[in-house]
Amino acid sequence: MMRRFALVAAMVVSLGLTAGADDVKTAAGLKIGDPCPNFMNLECACGKIISLDDFKQDVLVIAISCNHCPAVVAYEDRMIEFAKKHGGENGKVGFVAISVNNIEADKLPKMKERAKEKGFNFYYAHDPSQKIARELGAKVTPHFFVFNKERKLVYMGAMDDNMDASKATRNYVEEACIACINGTMPKISTTQAKGCGIKWDKK
Repeated sequence: MMRRFALVAAMVVSLGLTAGADDVKTAAGLKIGDPCPNFMNLECACGKIISLDDFKQDVLVIAISCNHCPAVVAYEDRMIEFAKKHGGENGKVGFVAISVNNIEADKLPKMKERAKEKGFNFYYAHDPSQKIARELGAKVTPHFFVFNKERKLVYMGAMDDNMDASKATRNYVEEACIACINGTMPKISTTQAKGCGIKWDKK
């Protein structure tokens, strides 16, 4: 496990680990309390077409993700475990990972392969327009955004406090979701997201 993480970490460094732009200060186009940007008709690796209105749960987590980034790979199992614990038919948390990269490694054909290989239990959608990431203000993969019942932003940043799962002691996304379910605000609303820079299309 440690050797696997060391390899992942080395790959992240070689690709260039990136923090959210200007880190916490301006990491998102949204501010805490802003409404969730609308997204419509995104195709998922499972074949389903999803929109914001499809999520009726008390909380919605959006993870800007992809296939190729070693930082995302380091979090895949934690994302699966989170969805298993809090999602599902009777869960109170909706979870969707969205890839906005348009390189071949991150488009739907490869997304379908990865979702099947890992057994993703959450929606893994592609937004080729990159609109949702721009409106959220995402800069890296993975970058997490938590919205309450009213679909107002209550948390943005990293999933937890260490890319190495064996060293992580605090899951910020989970804390934010539990706070929402209890009708309160999370104690920590913004952290620094680190990962691979989003591959923005050239205009």
